[in-house]
Amino acid sequence: MGGGEGEGEKGDFQMQQKGTFRIVINRLRRNKMAWIAMWIIIALAFFALFAGFISPYDYDEQNRTKSYHPSTGIHLIDAEGRFHLQPFVYNYNLVDPVFKRYEPDTSKRFPIYFFIKRDGGYRLFGTEDPSRLFLLGSDMHGRDLFTRLLYGARISLSISILGVLISFVLGLLMGGIAGYFGGKIDNMLMRFGEIIMAVPGIYLLLALRAIFPTSLSPVQVYFFIILIMSFIGWAGLARVIRGMVLSIKEYDFVTAAKAIGGGHLRIIVRHILPNTLSYTIIAMTLSVPGYIIGEAALSFLGLGIQEPYPSWGNMLSAAQSIRVLTSAPWILMPGIFISVTIICFNLLGDGLRDAFDPKATGGVEVKM
Repeated sequence: MGGGEGEGEKGDFQMQQKGTFRIVINRLRRNKMAWIAMWIIIALAFFALFAGFISPYDYDEQNRTKSYHPSTGIHLIDAEGRFHLQPFVYNYNLVDPVFKRYEPDTSKRFPIYFFIKRDGGYRLFGTEDPSRLFLLGSDMHGRDLFTRLLYGARISLSISILGVLISFVLGLLMGGIAGYFGGKIDNMLMRFGEIIMAVPGIYLLLALRAIFPTSLSPVQVYFFIILIMSFIGWAGLARVIRGMVLSIKEYDFVTAAKAIGGGHLRIIVRHILPNTLSYTIIAMTLSVPGYIIGEAALSFLGLGIQEPYPSWGNMLSAAQSIRVLTSAPWILMPGIFISVTIICFNLLGDGLRDAFDPKATGGVEVKM
């Protein structure tokens, strides 16, 4: 077969995919749960990215006199019943050091200012000392939980997303090479992947983390966690991609690329792997929750991100005492963020899977 005919088939194939992706977006928009979940994820990523501006304090700013402080009430009407256009808060005094019970001091109002300058930079909102604006309460060290949740989202989400990206690049390359070449290369790569998959993920994660010394810097721990989770996660994808490549490499445009002298790596990267994009997008979305749980588990056990740097996992480790949970239930807020984020990624992944379904897209088949 001539190269022109093969290239024409490939062009038709790619045009069909572009049209299919437009249909997919429209169908995803009609899936209300998946669409809402996608915007929640986008909003969470936005807040995490700009945590330094949105949060009222630094993640490590402590106030030991405000330990386990409850959420600060925001008011427009003062204790005397007068209405104020500018929202304000009251300062709280500790009246029970044992059970951490606070009472508001209504004798003085502290207005909430927007675009306030604090700690050498501007914050979206804040108040003047000695009052504190704890939207979701504080932790044992008097640190603002809302601030630490935003900074923790930056760390937890970035570890999960970077880990997924690296593992999927590895999985695509390993699966693509195994399916394209076959033979001994296929056997070697697939057997190695099966060895990784044979060990339960959490045990392998803990074992690999235990290899590295505990004296690592926080930045080194951050990147080691990403590498460890990427190493664990590529094998499952590689097996699926291998099966898809075994089918795609028989297409005419691949044969034409070989006929005109295309190199093996170029054919795999430029011609074969792009046609697995539909499955890859769905699988990546559904894989992020597992990486979030993995990072949270390591940090919860003290093997991940260390204090004072916040991640959802090490923040949740403070909620191991019944006494703390009784007096400060807001300490469980990181667990709620983890649950909501996982649910949103699962809903989005299910929505993408339904949107890419050939039967659901009006009969337009998404070829791999």
